[in-house]
Amino acid sequence: MTSIAMVGVEEEFLVVDTAGEVVPEAAAVVDLARPALGARVGGEITKLQIETRTDPGRDLRVLGAQLAEGRAVVQSAARSAGLRVIASGSPVLGRAVPPPITEGPRQDLGNATFRGLHDELAICAVHVHVEEPDRDRAVLISNHLRPHLPVLLALTANSPYWSERDTGYASWRAVTWGRWPVAGPPPFLTSARQYDEHVDLLRDAGALVDRGTIFWDLRLSANHPTLEVRVADVPVTAEESMALAALVRALAAVAGQAVDRGDEGPQPLPELMRVAYWRAARDGMSGHGVDVTTGRLLPAGALADRLAALAWPALEEAGDGELVEEWLARLGTHGDGATRQRAAAAKRGHLTDVVDELAASTAPDVLTREVSTSA
Repeated sequence: MTSIAMVGVEEEFLVVDTAGEVVPEAAAVVDLARPALGARVGGEITKLQIETRTDPGRDLRVLGAQLAEGRAVVQSAARSAGLRVIASGSPVLGRAVPPPITEGPRQDLGNATFRGLHDELAICAVHVHVEEPDRDRAVLISNHLRPHLPVLLALTANSPYWSERDTGYASWRAVTWGRWPVAGPPPFLTSARQYDEHVDLLRDAGALVDRGTIFWDLRLSANHPTLEVRVADVPVTAEESMALAALVRALAAVAGQAVDRGDEGPQPLPELMRVAYWRAARDGMSGHGVDVTTGRLLPAGALADRLAALAWPALEEAGDGELVEEWLARLGTHGDGATRQRAAAAKRGHLTDVVDELAASTAPDVLTREVSTSA
């Protein structure tokens, strides 16, 4: 399995109280979870969020176990403090605008730079890191992955609610995030030098706090020899995050083969990419998406199946084909996260039921496993 790239995953969660409202108690949950998870748990830019991380590895089953463990530990830690954590791309209940921002010089500079954009930062994503130490090759691989970003967004759409109302979108997180000057897909680039020049240009133009705040949905990591895919809402379950990581790694492997043949990647029209993002955020997996090569509307399920077919050789090589097949089958039967959130609300018309369902699904084994949060 030495030819299979290592992968790592970061998941973000919201902290809620017993009534289901988001609360600025992330630091307390992190402190309680840290003895068990160490550096695999931390805070985020707002006091409403926490993040868990896996170690890098090649075996997706091991990674999936770490994802489940991280969720179980933080959920157990939250419960011991009279709180809960939920895997949702946006808050369902409570005051999230403006969110309380963590303190520090970097955050102060961010507040001064981005101002009202910080008002909607209480959003949660999942980030998949795929090993690629050759930065020039990573840039070219990203060219091939760019057209897939809207489909990956649709597959993981899990943020239909904002300010205690249904937005009508499957991923409101993607809509709010798209307002940032350095969000969305990266430009088509042909070398690491050109990538760095673009980042420096944006920094000099005042659009970045530092090089680590290039928030493209696909970027070269500032701290690791990886290509980082950041387009997705945090999924409801750990199994979905694991399947997403498998699909992203396989797509990167297929793209790498194309790069090695001398293919620098496609260049879909920016206008179509923008529309495809919007459609994926609006409909998720319940409607239609845009084929960015033709502009045609196609069922979201058909676009997902086509993406899986493209990735299939690499999925089979890594032994991850069944994992992704099962994920797509569950999406076809139960819908994306947004659909499931709305189904929970429809039972009695109470948004508290949405939060209860999310908390139970985020770490379903937390009540049956003994998870130690003490040293």
